[in-house]
Formats: sequence, C-alpha cells, structure tokens
Amino acid sequence: MKSPLVVLTGLVICCISIPILTSVVSYSNIKQETQTKKNTSSQSSKLEKNEIIKKVINYETVNKETPIINVYNHKLGKVQSMNMEKYLYGVLAGEMSAKFDIEALKAQAVAARTYVSYKQGHKNPSQHKNAVVCTDFKHCQEYKSYEELEKVNGSKWIKNSYSKIKQAVDATKGQIITYNNEPILPLYFSTSSGKTENSEEVFSIKYPYLKSVDSPYDKISPKYTSALKISNKQFVEYLNKSYGDIKLTENNLKNQVKITQLSKGGAVETMKVGNKEIKGTDVRRIFNLNSANFEIDFENSGIDFIVKGYGHGVGMSQWGAEGMAQEGYKYYEILSHYYSQTEIKDTY
Repeated sequence: MKSPLVVLTGLVICCISIPILTSVVSYSNIKQETQTKKNTSSQSSKLEKNEIIKKVINYETVNKETPIINVYNHKLGKVQSMNMEKYLYGVLAGEMSAKFDIEALKAQAVAARTYVSYKQGHKNPSQHKNAVVCTDFKHCQEYKSYEELEKVNGSKWIKNSYSKIKQAVDATKGQIITYNNEPILPLYFSTSSGKTENSEEVFSIKYPYLKSVDSPYDKISPKYTSALKISNKQFVEYLNKSYGDIKLTENNLKNQVKITQLSKGGAVETMKVGNKEIKGTDVRRIFNLNSANFEIDFENSGIDFIVKGYGHGVGMSQWGAEGMAQEGYKYYEILSHYYSQTEIKDTY
C-alpha cells in the first residue's frame, strides 16, 4: 500500500494540472475559431468589394466625332452652331449646381444629352426654326455660355466648378437613355415629395418609362417643403379671375373646397371648388405654388397651403439624384431608377 503522503501529493498535482490543461485546450479552440471568423470576414469583405467592382459599368463603347447642333439663343435672338458636348457644359451649369456629387452631375448630363437626341427625332419647325433646341429653360433647357458663367461666378468658380461640370459631361460622352432603342423624353425637375409622378397624371400623356417611383432622399433639398398664407378674400379673387363663373364666397370656405383625388405620387389631381372641379396643376399655377403636392389648412381669416416638393414631379428628381449619389449609387443606377425599363446607349 502506497504512503498516504504520496497519494495526497498525487491528488494535489492532478488538481493543479487539469485546470491548466483545460485552459490551454480551450484557448487553442478559441484562437482557432477567432482565426476562422477573421478568414470568413475577410472573404466576405472581398466578396462585397468584388460585387461593387462588378457594378461599375463602362458605357464608353463608341468613339466617334462629336456632332454639331443648331441652337436658338433666345438672349441673342439668333441660331448658333455648337459642338454638342460644349453645349452640354452650358446646360449642366444652368440646370444643376456644381456642388452636387459627380455621379448626380453625370446623370444630369446624360439626361440633357438625351433631351437633344429626343428633339432631333421629334422636330417641330414652328417652335424654333432651323434649330433643334433653344436656350430658354421655359421651353427647352437652361443654357449659360462660358462668358456668362465667368462674368456671374468669377474666375475661381470657373477653375474649380466649371472643371467639375466638364468632367461629368466628358465622362459620359455620347451617352443617351433609350427605351426600345429610341431616345426617351427625359423629363426632370428639382425636388419630389418622396415619390415621383406618373406622366399621364400631370401631362395627360402616358410614357411607359415615366412612372411613379419612390424618391426617399429629397428631404435634403432646401425646397422640400414650403408654405403660402393668403386671406380668404385673396383666395376667392384669384379663383374668380381664372374662372369667372365659379360660385365661391369668402364665408365658410372649408365647406366649399375639397380635394377629391390624389395622384399615385401624392399630388392633388382634382379639387372641387365651389361649383367646379379643377386640376391640382391649375391650382399650382394660379397661386404660384412650388408643386401640385399640397394640403390646405383653413382658418377663420385665411388659408394656408402646405406644399411638398418643387417642380412638376415627373421623371428624375435632381435632389433625389443627389441623395442617391451621396449614398454611393452610380449615375446609371440613378437613371435606371427614375426612368423605368430604360437602357443607356453610347452614340458617339
């Protein structure tokens, strides 16, 4: 029989050794699991990066000479022959702030170029004779010459901002948006109310690519909301001026004015005012509202218009495009979102 002292010593050694061995094995397992997680995480990160790389598409597939177009300069009262891309420098400078993200600027450049291509295929001699487009934003697209921009903004702006505008145009040289291989009518506007509008609900013409879509980033726009307060007397006077036979009185206007139908994008489509049903777009025009997406609050002495968005609401929202660009979307993803079922085609 072994000595009790020897047995006791053995027990003590076992008690000390087992926890140590357990800790070593456990640490080894934890280290192995951690390394496995790191490897998996690294692989996942690489996959995500690869996916992002795959999304970057190069549409520059054609390299032809830039066409010359005739533009009616409404400020000078004459037709000018311009290089298409140089013309687009002036359009982009007039239609979108150079402070916008480069991807938003590229999207605007492609839309502006597409507009010219669309007009080339839908000529109307009575609009501006011997010219495809004009420089008046009320009719075609805003255009500002290099000289105008330098005079208004200064040489520093030309150096920093004009170069960014040129970059956006040059990077998309010749690219247009197409539907069934034809240039689309690329309508665009400043700010949506959170959704764009179906073309037929605003302009009574249905284009399959101008559909209502979500536009969640417009809240960054300084014109996302606006308001107009007028008296009951002014409200009645404005409407009587537009509709001479409208039966409307200043008293109890709340019971005489009802919004009867909203568009898919949330704009007022029709309203019952007195004895007439009128369009929300007409109300916008009469009261010079920023958009037809509005609510009306009635008070005893006046009326408050609470307005969302700025512009007609059809096609690409410029501030929505800016928001998408800030979130990392490329210009072609922005265009694909706002112009349904379209493709980008390089024409020269």
